[in-house]
Order: sequence, then structure tokens, then C-alpha cells
Amino acid sequence: MLLAILYCLLWSFQTSAGHFPRACVSSKNLMEKECCPPWSGDRSPCGQLSGRGSCQNILLSNAPLGPQFPFTGVDDRESWPSVFYNRTCQCSGNFMGFNCGNCKFGFWGPNCTERRLLVRRNIFDLSAPEKDKFFAYLTLAKHTISSDYVIPIGTYGQMKNGSTPMFNDINIYDLFVWMHYYVSMDALLGGSEIWRDIDFAHEAPAFLPWHRLFLLRWEQEIQKLTGDENFTIPYWDWRDAEKCDICTDEYMGGQHPTNPNLLSPASFFSSWQIVCSRLEEYNSHQSLCNGTPEGPLQRNPGNHDKSRTPRLPSSADVEFCLSLTQYESGSMDKAANFSFRNTLEGFASPLTGIADASQSSMHNALHIYMNGTMSQVQGSANDPIFLLHHAFVDSIFEQWLRRHRPLQEVYPEANAPIGHNRESYMVPFIPLYRNSDFFISSKDLGYDYSYLQDSVSEWILFTTKATKFPG
Repeated sequence: MLLAILYCLLWSFQTSAGHFPRACVSSKNLMEKECCPPWSGDRSPCGQLSGRGSCQNILLSNAPLGPQFPFTGVDDRESWPSVFYNRTCQCSGNFMGFNCGNCKFGFWGPNCTERRLLVRRNIFDLSAPEKDKFFAYLTLAKHTISSDYVIPIGTYGQMKNGSTPMFNDINIYDLFVWMHYYVSMDALLGGSEIWRDIDFAHEAPAFLPWHRLFLLRWEQEIQKLTGDENFTIPYWDWRDAEKCDICTDEYMGGQHPTNPNLLSPASFFSSWQIVCSRLEEYNSHQSLCNGTPEGPLQRNPGNHDKSRTPRLPSSADVEFCLSLTQYESGSMDKAANFSFRNTLEGFASPLTGIADASQSSMHNALHIYMNGTMSQVQGSANDPIFLLHHAFVDSIFEQWLRRHRPLQEVYPEANAPIGHNRESYMVPFIPLYRNSDFFISSKDLGYDYSYLQDSVSEWILFTTKATKFPG
């Protein structure tokens, strides 16, 4: 059945999108620092002739940053994306995309006027054909080179300030693995020097909005790749789990009979190769991950450091997180106390809300528990469990937003770690998105979770006409 689905999908292949637009990586683009590709509909930059958008100077936030990264001008991700581009497409109305060729999240149709709400469901609620289709989509993404996007394999300096472009093709699944690696990699300071206390997507306020956008973009690319406009990422509800109940060959892969660190040969993902996992090698060479396969997916759930992570999160832990009224607090990093973000991320105790460097709980606990590829921050997205896990983390974020109904001003405007202020652009996304753009309800972004829906009627996927994008 899986092979049949995959065969059909390969015949319906469509283009994909992700990080550096292929249309913007020539030496001319990089030296002129402009990424305003034409929209295929009218061949004008950013679809300007059709009123979709225009090429404009980017407007960077000048809000002060926290003290965690004491450098300026040494990392390509600083003041993203200005090292590479200072002019990009700014889209109008409900249009979105690096060339304004797509619709904003939650909108559909040729003119992006149709409003839709898609529902993410528990993976155990999927029928056998639905589950097989999900696995086939993952495989297709793993075996399809992105037509629209490439990854840089050198820093801007190594590219001689753009005059010598250094980019590689990459498949759609690994493109997103690379993005998660790149956003969390150490800063390369030259020679053998690195700076580890930097991360544009973790350990600070943007953790939840960044991963929300990451899942939406991944979901969007699968929809485009397969032509399945109704596709949503399933979630794994791990509350009160005593073991990894999705770690079976029927679902995300059982354990190898002779090597407990590998997946069972009968597993759907046993042949997968991972990328972007050799972090110390990249650091020592002052180089970037280039997308080369680096070995099989590894996982040994439950055989982890139990002194650091004694158990998986409980329903009570989740409820305590949701009771915290402050989204962020104090230093706005992993030392923050009584912070909903820091407690859900897993750096603060889900019993007290006090930061505890000796423990990994909540979101972090699942990564540690998997005891393999998932346990290394930069390469964790190699394991497809990452998607299911983060979809459930996002659902907890959504519960908090609905319960506390925060104003945008609740998200810190200034003094957060680099990349995490409210109006900072998220690394490494092009088109550009600000952290604040995803500090809104999932319903305003076009999706909901089956277990959070307000009424039976919301189980039905619906489409309505809309003229304004809320939030």
C-alpha cells in the first residue's frame, strides 16, 4: 500500500520551498543584497503588476538585546537577513511567499480570499490508510530535491562577501533539518574559536513561535509537494506515557533486535540517513553542514540518563505550565523562573516553575528520553518523531494562548537574547516573519487541534470567504 501511494505521489510532484530561494543565490543577488524574484503568474518581481507585493528595503528592529551574545558582526544570523539581503518582497493583503506567490497561513484560493481551518489529529486516531499516506509523504519529501530552495555550505565571508556563491541542493525533508541545525548552531568566531551560548530558536521567548512557524512551513511544503491541500501534521499526546508508545514498527519505528541504538529493519524509517549531526567537526573546521548523509537514524528510548530526566511529563505537569500567567520573565533565557515558556521548554521544574539546570523536563524530557538523534538539539529534526512531538508542544502553547488571551505586548519587545525580541525576524526564514506574527491563536493561522475544538461542528473542515487577515 505504501509503495503504491508513493508511486502515485511521484507522478504528481510539484515544486517546494524552504530557506534560501534558488532564484536569489547568484553573485549578482548576493552582492546587490536583493531577493525579489518574479512571481510566475505575471513575471514581475514580487508579483507587483498583479498587486501581490513589491520589492522593499527590510526594516530591522533596533530594540536592545540581552547580554548573552557579547559580539557584533561576527555571525551571519545577526540582524537576519541583512548579511545576505537588505531588500526582499513585501507582500500585500493575504499574499505571502518569497515572491508573493503563496497565501498567508489560513487562506486559500487564486486570490487568497478563501478562509480555511485545518485540524491536526492524534496519530492514534488516524486510520490505517491515513497513517500509510503520512509515511508515504515523509518518504516522498526525503527523496525529492527542493526545486525552489538551496542551502548555503559556507558563510558569507567564505563566499567572499557574495562574489563566490556556495550553495547545495537538498531534499525537502532535510531542508527543514538543515534549518533547525542552522538556527541553533554555535557561532563561528574564526580560527578554532566558537561561541556556544547562542540559539535563535531555543532557550528564550521565540522558542514557541519559531517552532510554530517551522511546523506550518513544513506542513505547507507537504501540501504543495503532494497536492493534498488538507494535509496536517499529526500529534503525539505524550501526557502520562510510561513508554514510547509510537516507537513500534506500525508507527515511528521499533527497536533493532541486535543493536538497541538503531531502528528495527521492519521499520518504515530504518533506511533513513541523517544530516547535520557532526557538530564538533563543523566547529573545528569553521564550516557549515552541507547536507551530506552521515549515517542511520538512531534512537534508544528509555535508556537515557534517568538522573536528569526521571520520567516523561504528566497531565499534572502540563496543567501546572498552563497555570503560569507570565509568558516570559527575568533574564528571558533558560534561567527564567515562573516563565510559561521556560517551564514548557523544560528548563524549569513543572512542579515549581523554578529553573533547574540539573533537570530536563517537559519538551526537553522527550528529546532526552529518545536517547539518540532526537537528543542532540541541532540534528533532532532528523527523527520524524520531532514533528509529532512539537505539534503536541504547540498544542499546549495554543491552550495557554486561549486561556490567558495575552496582548501582543506580553511578548518581550527588548532585552531578550539575540533573535528573540518581539520584532526580530526569525532565522533562517525567507520570506521574512517576525516573532510576534506567531504569538496569536492557531485559529488565526488556519489550524486547530482535534482535542481542543470548541464543539462537534468544528470537527468539520470548512471554507468561508474572508477579506481580512485577523491578528
